[in-house]
Amino acid sequence: MLKRTPVYLTKAGRDTKEPEPFRESLEAIFEASYDGIYITDGEAVTIMVNKSYESVSGLRREDMLGQSMHDLVNRHVISQSGTLLALERREAVTIEQVFRTGKRAIITSTPIFNEKDQIVMVVTNVRDVTELYSLQKELAESRERNQQYYTELELLRRRVGRNERMIAEDPAMKAVLRVADKVAELDIPVLLQGETGCGKQELARYIVSKSRRRKEKFIEVNCSAYSEEMLERELFGAADTTGGGTGKIGIFELANGGTVLLREVGELSAGLQMRLVRLMQAHLLSRVGGSVPQTVDVRLLASTCTDLKKLVAERRFREDLYYLLNVLPIQMLPLRQRREDIIPLAEEFCIQTNKKYHRRKRFSQMALLAMKSYSWPGNLQELHNVVESAMILSSDEIIDPEDLAIYTGRNPTRGSAASFGEPVDLKRMVEDMELKYIRNAYQKFGNVRDAARSLGMDPSTFVRKRKKLEGRGEG
Repeated sequence: MLKRTPVYLTKAGRDTKEPEPFRESLEAIFEASYDGIYITDGEAVTIMVNKSYESVSGLRREDMLGQSMHDLVNRHVISQSGTLLALERREAVTIEQVFRTGKRAIITSTPIFNEKDQIVMVVTNVRDVTELYSLQKELAESRERNQQYYTELELLRRRVGRNERMIAEDPAMKAVLRVADKVAELDIPVLLQGETGCGKQELARYIVSKSRRRKEKFIEVNCSAYSEEMLERELFGAADTTGGGTGKIGIFELANGGTVLLREVGELSAGLQMRLVRLMQAHLLSRVGGSVPQTVDVRLLASTCTDLKKLVAERRFREDLYYLLNVLPIQMLPLRQRREDIIPLAEEFCIQTNKKYHRRKRFSQMALLAMKSYSWPGNLQELHNVVESAMILSSDEIIDPEDLAIYTGRNPTRGSAASFGEPVDLKRMVEDMELKYIRNAYQKFGNVRDAARSLGMDPSTFVRKRKKLEGRGEG
């Protein structure tokens, strides 16, 4: 509520008798006001009402004049009275009011005082803000819809730059990228296969970055993250069945002209597989609940860690969809089959983590060699987790092998197998690996200085470690 300076009726204003033309002019102004005006005396009895007030409130002035505001409120003719509040508080008040016409108004009631500080009348200004509220509501609904699309779709969207980077130092991985480069230019569906976490998503982004659609929208959808009904609405949209809006736009519509990656495509239900076949063959889709098809131009990439051919044989995946997607499949390599990439990837993750946590840590040569020797059953995600946890938990700037949370199923010095999850002496395994590299380096270079340099150590550390490790026995 707004507080206003009290208005006093001056003696000159009270005693002076206005000429008739002046009074008529005041009445004309009173009636011409866009805002409603409602005036009571000091006892809250209505003495004047203009036409605008009648229009806003739906009340007739003949039913109001001479009526006490107390009675009007008690009889629910008026929902709330600014006049009574102004009389009670002896100051101007501003409140919201809703009339039986459905219109909303902002009303300001101002008490008029005489020279004895008595309220002789209350003047209420009534401004119709129904249209303003309506516009605010539409704006809020529009923002809500935009926010919904943002959360559901825009968080999935990723504009891919021209320089999407893939680390590929290993010859086997370089061969995969050569195939990806050729596929990118052809604008055909691509099926990316490989173990969980091996980098299929990153390879898809690389392909898009090399394609003619690289400047258009790229949306990734994890098919296993939704129920069948929700996924259908996300992909194909939903028609307006209430008449109150435009319905829900789907991902294929949103990505028109661009690219969609369907992750875990093997999780699609039979119904969605059928709809996807129609989309790929005829480039047509219909929203859920709608009957009017529309044309879309979308390039489809799909990824899976399951054997789709086996699913086809088991009749769990449509054969026609399999061949539509499998025009040129790419097998993404697990990390253990691209060992020359492990150290570059670990160093890249190290740079990213340093930026993230404002650190300046790095891995020792022995730690990098330990990571290169590990089998990485969790692929890139496991490597990333190991790098990040080591950089967070280690107390030194240099991260050593014992800081790495990796439990290998193979002792690198013995070649014996152990099942994942069995108790292992991690400290002993790391020491065995260190001793192996120290001995190999010394055997190769024949002197402490060069052997130590090859392992990123100073000569005194090399000698101290060799003496310590050889002195503990082979166990």
